[in-house]
Amino acid sequence: MPKTVGVTHADLAPSRRSTELGSKTGVAFIVVTIICGLFCFVLCLIAEATRSQEKWVESGEDGKDVKYECIYSGSGKMALLCSAVAFVGLAVVMLVEHMYMLIAVSKSPPPVLLSWDPDSTQFKTLTWQAGFFFVTTWLCFAVAEILLLIGLSVESGHLKNWSKPRESCLIIREGLFCAAGVLTLMTVFLAAGLYLTALHAQKLFQQQQLVRQQVLETTVLYTSPPGSPPHRLTTMAREDPVITELPNQPPPFSFSGGFQKAI
Repeated sequence: MPKTVGVTHADLAPSRRSTELGSKTGVAFIVVTIICGLFCFVLCLIAEATRSQEKWVESGEDGKDVKYECIYSGSGKMALLCSAVAFVGLAVVMLVEHMYMLIAVSKSPPPVLLSWDPDSTQFKTLTWQAGFFFVTTWLCFAVAEILLLIGLSVESGHLKNWSKPRESCLIIREGLFCAAGVLTLMTVFLAAGLYLTALHAQKLFQQQQLVRQQVLETTVLYTSPPGSPPHRLTTMAREDPVITELPNQPPPFSFSGGFQKAI
């Protein structure tokens, strides 16, 4: 005999759509965003370790007119490739993640941004929190992309003839790619914080709506006048009247003794 499985409240509850906050798709987007941020951070560390450096060498014939010229330590192809992948990956992740969040907030019932009480303390706190996450996320993203773009432009300038001595060598300062990697991590974590803030705001609004509905139902129940009890006609098992004689009562048609003597 197969075992029967009981139906729980979670089975009866409606499942969230993929375009709603708190759905499995949203959680997957946040996890993928953080993983991609970690991957871009590792790429930035590799680019920092393989970036081109300058070396000064002497140039001149027979010790006369000695000049010092610089050469690059490498072509910088590895640093260029890693920084390019990190640049494109971070841009794609941020674009997809924020587009999904915008769609989820606009389509998730109920409309939190339109129905929330602007005078409540929770609304003001969540507004400032969401604004902080939004501004800092895009600020860190912009700075990280600018740093990676600088690294791309510098490393791509000496792909050919990198070992040829020259009067000046343009190199990247130490720590530029590391700073870009740290800002990349901050970008993805702040984006996750923005998503969690929006999800928290939706849950608070749903709780307030539930409390308001319960209060309204209770108010209507106690303010409405009590209704009169309905009139019901009931029938007995036997409808025919039955006359029964009760004890210690005279018969209905009995005559007194004086009246009989007179007759």
